[in-house]
Amino acid sequence: ASLFDVEGREYIDFGGGIAVMNVGHSHPKVVAAIQRQSERFTHTCFMVTPYEAPVTLAARLCAVVPGDFPKAAMFANSGAEAVENAIKIARYQTQKQAIIAFENAFHGRTLLTMSLTSKVKPYKLSFGPFAPEVYRIPYAYCYRCPYKLDYPSCDVACAEALKGFFVSHVAAEATAALIVEPVQGEGGVIAPPNEYFQRLKEICEANQVLLIADEIQSGM
Repeated sequence: ASLFDVEGREYIDFGGGIAVMNVGHSHPKVVAAIQRQSERFTHTCFMVTPYEAPVTLAARLCAVVPGDFPKAAMFANSGAEAVENAIKIARYQTQKQAIIAFENAFHGRTLLTMSLTSKVKPYKLSFGPFAPEVYRIPYAYCYRCPYKLDYPSCDVACAEALKGFFVSHVAAEATAALIVEPVQGEGGVIAPPNEYFQRLKEICEANQVLLIADEIQSGM
């Protein structure tokens, strides 16, 4: 987990490449795997010349994802590309257009993901106009609750606000998906109560709205 600057000073890397260096820097098994692969070939573009490793990894990922339903995996260049494809898949599957995102969310810097991202400065200033049909709802932030509720006595009533949102902001009949970070990163490392996602999922399922989990900044 250590990094060293040009003066030789040592730092503990709490960023971890934005939560992707889960086993630290230069782990021997990771280094060995990279060396083995580089001796075979460096890159073919899987869509042009498929090879075994991505297929094996996709199968392992599908196996560990909870739920007894058919699953598929695809690999992308970045979190933004993963989010864009998730939105495309949701819109195609539901044949609806609207997407609901959260205040303080960060989903990327491409046009669509920047539209989903909440923070104007430094990410969005002077880059509009943005992609249409993106709506924003407050996140469950118990320390500074935007609904002025007291946890746990509130019984995550903030999740119930989604029902009213379908009335006052965008109809469920027009909403393809709700996209949420399980842990908001840029928003301040905010983790809502576990019950929050269960309630959101129930409301989404009752209204034929897909729930997209953007897990980039929570380590996935």
